[in-house]
Amino acid sequence: MPVPISQMWTVASYVLKQKLSGRKRYPLVLMLEPLFRCNLTCAGCGKIQYPTDILRKNLSPEQCFHAAEECGAPMVSIPGGEPLLHPQIKEIVDGLVARKKYVYLCTNALLLKEKLDLFKPSKYLTFSVHLDGLREQHDSAVGREGAYEKAAAGIREAVNRGFRVTTNTTLFDGADAKSVRAFFDEMMGMGVEGMTLSAGYSYDKAPDQTKFLGRDKTCELFDKILSNRKKTWRFNQSALFLEFLMGKRQYKCTPWGMPTYNIFGWQKPCYLLQDGYVDTFAELIQSSEWHKCGTESGNPKCANCMVHSGYEASAVNDTFGSITGLAATLRSMLFWKHPNKAALKALDEPVERPHGELVTLTVSEQTPREEVT
Repeated sequence: MPVPISQMWTVASYVLKQKLSGRKRYPLVLMLEPLFRCNLTCAGCGKIQYPTDILRKNLSPEQCFHAAEECGAPMVSIPGGEPLLHPQIKEIVDGLVARKKYVYLCTNALLLKEKLDLFKPSKYLTFSVHLDGLREQHDSAVGREGAYEKAAAGIREAVNRGFRVTTNTTLFDGADAKSVRAFFDEMMGMGVEGMTLSAGYSYDKAPDQTKFLGRDKTCELFDKILSNRKKTWRFNQSALFLEFLMGKRQYKCTPWGMPTYNIFGWQKPCYLLQDGYVDTFAELIQSSEWHKCGTESGNPKCANCMVHSGYEASAVNDTFGSITGLAATLRSMLFWKHPNKAALKALDEPVERPHGELVTLTVSEQTPREEVT
């Protein structure tokens, strides 16, 4: 099972408690960004485009704990930037674990092997390693030759030392479904607990705006990838959300399901729509114009979005919102049946390289040298 029963029970009981209390808008995962700087320059990321004075800033452990308590979500995802560059990342993780939050520390794993001694294996801590495919695809996507091998070494070391490890993969226009399926096989062979998938969507600060997926292309790609699914593959996300990516289900956006807190405060309303910041979580919930979010809103910025931060919470709410949703989830988890001869045939169609030519960047070209070590 890709998720411990204790974590599943914590999330299920939390959701049911919110529904029984009549609370309409509640978070499932706090997206906690303690810094923006990174040791990679991925073409689809906008965080590292901030000026140097912003890249040098960190959230303090106390700010992180206050955000987690204010939000109240049972899970905390720590992206960035690269969290392992934070000088107090141990204190942040230890404090959240002590508060019995299920922490997913998102990392490109370039520093994972050397930083593992900072942490202790726990059911509350998972390293979520960013890998965008097999060696060639990943190295091309992140602009660093050898990045895949270094991340793979970190994964193996963490697994061998008893840590929970998952992968997170963002797919862009031109991704090769056959290669992605081979990547799933390789990750399972490494012993990762589960995999998470998302499609790349337009982010204003991202330097490459040409590779983002529209809705039709997203469904076409994920239908090829996830139809005829192997029983050996394990995914660390909602089965109904995966069916949503395939175009098998329709959901409205739940933008408050994964709120973002970073050095600027609480981001309105999600990390893809930069509509400003507020000081408190209560203000975020009360002042955000939620009706302007999601494809159904008519907001042109949301027209093609199927991103996990807005729609996976919708799928989770579907699971625990009715007997029908729960039954559909169990059926998908236990008996994933999406045979598709056309999708199987399409795996052999020729494709272009998904991320263009490999560009290797030196550390000095990516971010100030003293901040990468």
